[in-house]
Amino acid sequence: MLLVAAVLVLAGPALAQEGGEAYRDFPIVGSRVAIWVIAQLHLLFGAFVLAVPLFAVTIEYMGMRTGDQRYDDLAHEFTRLLTMAFSTTAIFGAMLLFMLLGLYPKFMSYLSSIFSATFLPYVLLFFGETFSLYIYYYGWGKLSPRVHLSIGVLLNVIGILVMMVANAWVTFMTSPAGIDDSGALVNVWDAIANPTWMPINIHRVIANVAFGGSIAGAYAAFNFLTAKTDEERAHYDWMGYIGNFVAIVALLPLPFAGYYLGREIYAFNQQMGITMMGGVFSWLFIVQAVLIGALFLAANYYLWLGMARIEGAERFRPAIKYLLILLTICLMIWATPHSMVASLEESRKMGGAHHPVLGFLGVMSAKNTAVNLMILTTYISFLLYRRGNRIATVAWARSGNIAQVAIFVGAAAVVIFLGVYGYYVEASVRIGFSVPQVGAVLFAMIAVTVIDAFLFKDCRETGGIRWGEISPRSQYALLLLAISFTWLMGLMGYVRSGLRQHWHVYGVVRDTSADAFTPTLGYATMVVSVTVLIFFAFLVFIFWLSRLSQKQAYRAQS
Repeated sequence: MLLVAAVLVLAGPALAQEGGEAYRDFPIVGSRVAIWVIAQLHLLFGAFVLAVPLFAVTIEYMGMRTGDQRYDDLAHEFTRLLTMAFSTTAIFGAMLLFMLLGLYPKFMSYLSSIFSATFLPYVLLFFGETFSLYIYYYGWGKLSPRVHLSIGVLLNVIGILVMMVANAWVTFMTSPAGIDDSGALVNVWDAIANPTWMPINIHRVIANVAFGGSIAGAYAAFNFLTAKTDEERAHYDWMGYIGNFVAIVALLPLPFAGYYLGREIYAFNQQMGITMMGGVFSWLFIVQAVLIGALFLAANYYLWLGMARIEGAERFRPAIKYLLILLTICLMIWATPHSMVASLEESRKMGGAHHPVLGFLGVMSAKNTAVNLMILTTYISFLLYRRGNRIATVAWARSGNIAQVAIFVGAAAVVIFLGVYGYYVEASVRIGFSVPQVGAVLFAMIAVTVIDAFLFKDCRETGGIRWGEISPRSQYALLLLAISFTWLMGLMGYVRSGLRQHWHVYGVVRDTSADAFTPTLGYATMVVSVTVLIFFAFLVFIFWLSRLSQKQAYRAQS
């Protein structure tokens, strides 16, 4: 790691020298695929390393507030996964750095001339993250709870800063700023705070938390399915619920962050936005729609199965079929393409590339409406799960329930009205409707949550939760969540990078290599799928190491 730090610090003046080769070839797979795979693996492990401390510290804080030792133990177990994944992240980061220096020397020379001032702060932040991580992990139970929690908060702050510095390098390639017409640096802060920097920061923090929660849920599912005792199954069932809860909480606002990023891409360069949504990448968003639909269905399915272990939750089972019908209809709309891939004969029968009926569902008015209703439906599933064994006893319980229903109905009405009205206005106005639609959904979730907190503050419980008594199918739903999140991150990373087309830095540094073309959708999905398989192979190995260390610790205690 000291060698990597030295390379980063010295990279600016060392690489800024002119001359030499612009590109070098990587054996068999080529330079671009090699960089693609390593960068994606580094990003996936980095996302996990960023996300785990966020909810580990949150869970530790919940343990401090409630006095429940289970939360503290769960946070410790999550952090044990983090220490193993951190080294893997650093290894892939070092590999990525050296491969970029070796395979794309002239491009790295230009990038270092822009961002060399950020290299030393990045290295110092990285060391700060490393030190705080190991103090946080090895100080468990040895430091006072408040000091230990403070170190965890510091770890999260430094981790987010590390991500933000690296995001500046990546987003500059898509939306360069702070340079003159020749590409020379004018202001390094403007280069850092380029138009897509903050949207990517927000989007990645939320996405990483959702991704980290899904991976933690997959770890719990892996252990649940291989558990030998009822006690182990109960523990990992509860752990899987926490991981799924974190993933769902982050999943709900994630589409909104995606809208924000897409809007800033459009604002920076309209042609780039058209390429993203209506050009070569448009069909990839159909694949994205299917994956997002799988995420919502898996998350809801897990909650519905989880109601079986809650005494008293059976009264909500009749509502599940209606939620499923609504989710299915919304998913079908969400995944409907605007234009169809069809033969000449089929196109003639349809009267063009657009289906005479389904074509109306392929535009953003329909899709924004569908995804917002899916978010509301998922939130209702979570609300029913939370109420499973609770009965409100406050005097205003009936009024509170009516108010919550009214808020849901009002939010849905706003979303549907704006979605339908969007067909009768210009595109510029239609795009703006996404903001009040999002606002209505966010208001509904926040308002209902606040009412629910007071409504069930001193509630009566009809029974307990029988942890471990859940169908194994629920654990496969958790595994599906993790796989879908990982694949989705890889595909969307391809879109963000591919928007530059034949540019290393859009409009500034042209890609003149043999790989200066946009990969086909099939080719991209193959590369992403292989990368996902490699990632999960490493992940299973880390899970196995974690269980091995637990067994050795158990033997040492006994």
